[in-house]
Amino acid sequence: MTHSVAWPTLNRSLVAIIRGIKPSETAQSIAALVDAGFQAIEIPLNSPQPFDSIKIAVETAPSDCLIGAGTVLTTADVDRLADVGGTLMVSPNVDADVIRRASAKGMVTMPGVFTATEALQAVKAGASGLKFFPASALGPSGISAIKTILPPATEIGAVGGVSHETYARYKAVGIRTFGLGSSLYKPGISVDELSERARLSIAAYDDIFGG
Repeated sequence: MTHSVAWPTLNRSLVAIIRGIKPSETAQSIAALVDAGFQAIEIPLNSPQPFDSIKIAVETAPSDCLIGAGTVLTTADVDRLADVGGTLMVSPNVDADVIRRASAKGMVTMPGVFTATEALQAVKAGASGLKFFPASALGPSGISAIKTILPPATEIGAVGGVSHETYARYKAVGIRTFGLGSSLYKPGISVDELSERARLSIAAYDDIFGG
């Protein structure tokens, strides 16, 4: 039987994606994101020394925050993520073995999908939620069309080309979960600028979805 970890109830269903962050920058950046109101943070594995950064992030953030990795491609990655205390597994693809291993370790899982076939495969594997990527290519209408053939309780996330300026378009088709990447964080950004962007993203979310 496929084990699945439910998508958690967050004050705001937003995942901060901080691709390219260095371990030396992690603690301050995580503190800024948490202070702004983020409860889910992803550090992609194609960042410098990602597992070191994830470990620092886990130690910095409150225990009720989801901290984990993106670009997870193998079960070995999942095991290393578990070793540093990660609780969120995001992948660019649908690999049933990766999803099941992460679920078995109690992680919230969000594999990347683009088609109805991929979405249904991810649901079958026990994914907590689906990351429609790149959302900017599918658009709200494209994601909405695929959404109609998924189980009603499926958590749908839009990632890729999404920012606070596009929340309302997705809300119109019933989507409330977003992964924010380059609109929020770019390598070399100052902590002050990250904090400002994070607060803007949170304020816009609260304005549209109710905070």
